[in-house]
Amino acid sequence: MDALDLARWQFGVTTVYHFLFVPLTIGLGVFVAGLQTAWHRTGKEHYLKLTKFFGKLFLINFAMGVVTGIVQEFQFGMNWSEYSTFVGDVFGAPLAMEALLAFFMESTFLGLWIFGWDRLPKKVHLATIWAAAIGSNLSAYFILAANAWMKHPVGYEVVDGKARMTDLWAVLTNSTALAQVPHVVGSAFVVAGGFVLAVCGYWLLRTRAEMWRSAARAALVMTAIAGAVVAGTGDMSARLLHEQQPMKLAAAEGLTHDTQGAPFTVVPGIEIPKLLSLLSTHDPDATIQGTEDLQTRFEQQFGPGDYRPDPTVVFWSFRVMIVFGLATVGLSVLGLWLTRRRRPFPAWLSRALLLALPLPLVAVIAGWLLSEIGRQPWTVTGELLTAASVSPGVSLAEVATSLTLFTLLYGALAVAEVVLLARHVRGGVEERPPAPAVERREPSLMY
Repeated sequence: MDALDLARWQFGVTTVYHFLFVPLTIGLGVFVAGLQTAWHRTGKEHYLKLTKFFGKLFLINFAMGVVTGIVQEFQFGMNWSEYSTFVGDVFGAPLAMEALLAFFMESTFLGLWIFGWDRLPKKVHLATIWAAAIGSNLSAYFILAANAWMKHPVGYEVVDGKARMTDLWAVLTNSTALAQVPHVVGSAFVVAGGFVLAVCGYWLLRTRAEMWRSAARAALVMTAIAGAVVAGTGDMSARLLHEQQPMKLAAAEGLTHDTQGAPFTVVPGIEIPKLLSLLSTHDPDATIQGTEDLQTRFEQQFGPGDYRPDPTVVFWSFRVMIVFGLATVGLSVLGLWLTRRRRPFPAWLSRALLLALPLPLVAVIAGWLLSEIGRQPWTVTGELLTAASVSPGVSLAEVATSLTLFTLLYGALAVAEVVLLARHVRGGVEERPPAPAVERREPSLMY
């Protein structure tokens, strides 16, 4: 094992851990804003209680996401200086827009929302949480646009060994980004919906209060709709993989040689004829390239080397993503059907809702493993290899030290996060104290 391997492990560990908080921030902010909107329109007290309850969970998660995200920026300078040098001119614009526009918008209005209770007019206060939620989603767009450029670089030229941006609009409207953004943001809403469902399931087992039923129903609707978005954009992504990242598509299906009318492999030994060609091109007789034939072509195009990603990780992460994602969406659709027409949640369904917490999280982690490991050995497809991206002056011992420290730090943060969230969930909603009685006094003739 060398410094490159440990640097990849370190970035993988910190990124996966950070992304546990990102989808909750994206989806939960909109959910809280929706609850506050319901309270503003109906005046029902339980919507206010739910807004403050889930709002605190949102704030805990937001703070932890900020802390864990900062570490990633340090790593670009520590372990990936060659990569930073190559992509800096291209990444500068979208990342600056993310920080100066989206994140500042999100954090500023979130601060106004936190301290604006009973200080700002109700409509203005409601607008602040919507602005914060919109800022979270804008932030995701700019980050995902930069990530999409690594998979399908556009709007640039290479000058003196560095990528120089020539068209910002092309970078922001990259076809890969236009498919990836709704897919990832949709999955974030599935994760947030699953989180809310798990919390509601816990409380529905303890009480039959109407507010938990209404929150659960809202989360079921959000999860089902977001799941449909994820499925639709997944179809778009499959067609783009066929055109832009054929090696990833072939590795995800375990396809070794070019095949006309390629089958979809459910698991090794079980195949659905021509389905892969149909999903990838909408033509059941289309030819899908295989990893071995692509390897030969890439060696001719880019020179000697192994251009095949880890087949086991890519193959199984794709299936884990699909199975766990479908299970989450299936649970939400089933829950909507069983609780239609104001029917109560059965006890077994309330218990099943607890599974809505881990299922989508596993699915999104598997999806990112597929996305990032499937791009290997490139950091920027066709332009920069991962082996050429690492900092040349960093030793194995230095990377090992930082990896150990980050792992311990993130472990401590994980414990703190779980404790804070669990304590708040168990505490339940805040009960507003009754208004103090006003003492009635008889009119007096005394001055």
